[in-house]
Amino acid sequence: MKVTIQDIAKAANVAKSTVSKVLNDSPKISKETKTRVREIMKQMNYTPSSIATRLAKRSSHNIGMLIDMSKESEYMNPFFFHIISGIESVIGPMKYELTIANVQQNDPERNVINRLVRSGRIDGLISNNAIMCDEMVDTLNGLAFPFVTIGEYNSRPVPWADYDNAEGGKMLTGHLLGEGYRDIAFIGGEPLERIFTKRHQGYRQALLEAGIQYREDRIIHGVADENHGYQAVLELLKSDHPPDALVCMNNYTAFGALKATQQAGVAIPGMIGIATFDDYPFSPHTNPPLTSLFIDTFELGATAGKMLIERMNRPDLPFPSLLLQPKLNVRKSTLKNKAGLE
Repeated sequence: MKVTIQDIAKAANVAKSTVSKVLNDSPKISKETKTRVREIMKQMNYTPSSIATRLAKRSSHNIGMLIDMSKESEYMNPFFFHIISGIESVIGPMKYELTIANVQQNDPERNVINRLVRSGRIDGLISNNAIMCDEMVDTLNGLAFPFVTIGEYNSRPVPWADYDNAEGGKMLTGHLLGEGYRDIAFIGGEPLERIFTKRHQGYRQALLEAGIQYREDRIIHGVADENHGYQAVLELLKSDHPPDALVCMNNYTAFGALKATQQAGVAIPGMIGIATFDDYPFSPHTNPPLTSLFIDTFELGATAGKMLIERMNRPDLPFPSLLLQPKLNVRKSTLKNKAGLE
């Protein structure tokens, strides 16, 4: 089996990035460390990879950002552009360009590692956690290539930044419970989506802590968009025992839910309360205005950008993770006894 940089790093008890710097005779590495690492390379019959050597000398002054063009709901969402703006606010003043790259999991001809990383086209990488997979993480870590995910990633050593979606689900549901709602449905999101899992986790925890029975039939899965919100809530309202409140996966789902309730002549918030993740773009402007969880995606992008630059400058640092805290904006859609509040 071929000896890798990772094997050398483990034997020498140093970071993989340190081995790369030894290969390129970096002045940042002490003479003693260089001698020790080189002796281990000799003992283990290690032959440096031309690719790894080239990566260690990279300087394209480009940052890559991965998107999946097959998921229109993600890249057409305004939050995507806020994240980009946040990243640019950090890397722009440092003279880095942002390269947007399409990645599709089932398209081997467009392998992102070969196209961007091994080719030397970028110096660092930012990716949504829904795009990143364990195989890609292992390859990037093996190459000692700096990257950050937006969204929690816990199955591998990965630096990531995210909002506390579990706490957000708990905040929205807790607010509804505090207003006297007891039969709360969760609308939108697919079971295997990481963001749904976290938001649903907080929703469920709030119910259990309040002594409210959790019901699977109150979880309405589907693409988190306006059409699903509309159709799902129409069906719920036709049932013999419709819920008295809704937690929506995002603003688009909530907007569809709002249309369905208004079409059915259901009073909001008197007969049903609606609360949603994501404040922008609809929440303040609907009738009634929607109680929502504000997530500053500009700040999220800027945080990811700062983390990446730090890893590029200090690859020997531990993998960081950071949960940002959302803010609850209470509006008329959930306040039964405060009809004048907007």
